[in-house]
Amino acid sequence: MKTRANPVYCGIDTTDLEGAAKLIQSIAGAPKPAVGGIKLGLEFFLAHGAPGIRYAFPEPVRATGVGFFLDLKLHDIPNTVAGGIRAVAGLAPTYITLHASGGRDMLKAAVEEAATQATKLNVPRAKLLGVTVLTSMDKADLSATGVDADPSDQVLRLATLARDAGLDGCICSPHEIAALRKECGPDFVLMVPGIRPVGSASNDQKRAMTPRQAVDLGATHLVVGRPIYQAASPRSAAEAIAREAGVNDL
Repeated sequence: MKTRANPVYCGIDTTDLEGAAKLIQSIAGAPKPAVGGIKLGLEFFLAHGAPGIRYAFPEPVRATGVGFFLDLKLHDIPNTVAGGIRAVAGLAPTYITLHASGGRDMLKAAVEEAATQATKLNVPRAKLLGVTVLTSMDKADLSATGVDADPSDQVLRLATLARDAGLDGCICSPHEIAALRKECGPDFVLMVPGIRPVGSASNDQKRAMTPRQAVDLGATHLVVGRPIYQAASPRSAAEAIAREAGVNDL
């Protein structure tokens, strides 16, 4: 049986530095991580910054090969977003997010800066992912912002813009996976939140799907937060979700 790489990225949404460090060690530490990656986002980064990242996600944990998703959703003028990429490049994130709705010039500035910093710092180039439509939004929410389109149509529009600007992939809900895989090709990274294991609550995700369903449709990575970090045993929960997604060598 072919071994499938672990697609599960644990989304850790907290300002609790010690709690995050303990959780990361539990699910991503030696001898083998139970997840494919760790996602740290705006809440954690605003509270603790780069020093907090280095403390909670230290080199011995990274040495296990686990990925690092820095989910900042950058959205500003091109020069400022390029500066944001420059500011975090030394953390060597596997992925960084920015809003595709920021436009072509902003996206291209970020792509150029990521390449420049990788060469300058001698680190792997951060892969850039465009945020399309947040998974907490439905058609009514989009309409309230002045976008008169179905979420799936807007996701496809923004993902195509991101691809054409040179981004490596995008964030999408499970229900856009098939269309994006067809449109953007096999190598375009699809980072998919809105994943809920069988039997768990959907919480604030309006367009959710199970891990196996999403992987079978073509998701590259699955973002799972509360079902892991709120579990009595986060490592056991992460392993169960990975198995549900088809990982067979935990």
